Amino acid sequence: MSDPPAIEGAEHQYAEIDTLDAGRLRVHYADSGGKNDPVILLHGWPQHFWCWRFVVPRLADRYRLICPDLRGFGWTGTPGRGYDPETFAADTVALMDALGLERVKLVGHDWGGFSGFILALRHPRRVERYLALNTPVPWAPIAPRLLLESWRGWYTWTLALAAPWALRRRRGLAHWMLRHGYVHEGITDADAHAYAERLREPERIRASQLLYRSYQRAFLDVGIKRAYHGMRLTTPTRLVFGTNDLYVSTALTRGWEEHADDMTVEYVDDSGHFIPEEKPDLVVARIRELFG
Repeated sequence: MSDPPAIEGAEHQYAEIDTLDAGRLRVHYADSGGKNDPVILLHGWPQHFWCWRFVVPRLADRYRLICPDLRGFGWTGTPGRGYDPETFAADTVALMDALGLERVKLVGHDWGGFSGFILALRHPRRVERYLALNTPVPWAPIAPRLLLESWRGWYTWTLALAAPWALRRRRGLAHWMLRHGYVHEGITDADAHAYAERLREPERIRASQLLYRSYQRAFLDVGIKRAYHGMRLTTPTRLVFGTNDLYVSTALTRGWEEHADDMTVEYVDDSGHFIPEEKPDLVVARIRELFG
């Protein structure tokens, strides 16, 4: 097994957490250390903690930055179940408990972004402020525009039905998605290869497949069952969304106004989906503005 790549200003750490569904789980995270205010940064698919490599060095003198790998990804364990945003949120709370962190500031991108919303909704006292990046909101309606843009979800069905075929090849689906849909290149071909290589392990292929099977359920929960409509977001929240996103429609960022006490959305026209790497200076600036 290869070692996790370095992030300037952070060290690799591991923690054993108690999960709700799979017993003990070994979680890998990069940690800038120190006694400053803790900030947890959650990645999305098909990445891992390393997606924050341009953000951490710019902020390590101001915050304690903790970048975990979600279960099944990077160098965290693969329990074989629980690949869904509710469980990712619960794992994050368990990691906070293991690290002795009562309350944190939170950043989340993609799957980590949606999981961050759930964390703030289910555990509002644990999240002081929240910055979400290119992720749907939990109250997005099924609107005509969303139906017209349903083509964006083609990859979710590919992974749900044929993840081994899509991910085992040297330049498979993960590599392709990381190298398309950007305005400013933040992920090189070598970067994309490194991310994709980590997903070729059989248990991590299975994690991706189960994750995107849960995507179909999550889509129904949000759009049809309105599972989160009875929950109010009290955490001060900002959503920053690159509008050249090939994979998530801006229609999925609507419908939050009646469900949040203090939330704004910023649309960024010169960025695609992978905004932490494509526009790290912007992400750093928004972290500083929101977190103080």
